[in-house]
Amino acid sequence: MIVGLTLLLVFQIIGNVLELMFHLPIPGAVVGMFLLLLCLISIDSLAEYVRPIALVLISYLAVLFVPAGVGIVLHVERIKTEWLAITASLVISTALAIITSSLVIKYSTIWLNKRKTQKELTHD
Repeated sequence: MIVGLTLLLVFQIIGNVLELMFHLPIPGAVVGMFLLLLCLISIDSLAEYVRPIALVLISYLAVLFVPAGVGIVLHVERIKTEWLAITASLVISTALAIITSSLVIKYSTIWLNKRKTQKELTHD
């Protein structure tokens, strides 16, 4: 698990450094996560190191929603005045997230099936 945690932290640091160096409009953690994804796709054995710590972190994911809940309670008055804009942005962003996720799953499945077929053909 320590190797997996170290890998996660290294990719986050790399993402933060790239964000600062190139003044990217994307948070460094997201850049690091994308780089980790690319490495996981290209190096199959890397997932064995990351999987155990990822499962542990996912089990504590609910704790990350506590600050958001506190923020909502602190800004109740603002939410009352801007409820329409908040609702519209939530609906639109949810729809975009669902569409994007479904397209990523669709094309990832196609890509993985092609990759599997190519591996089977080269091993035969």
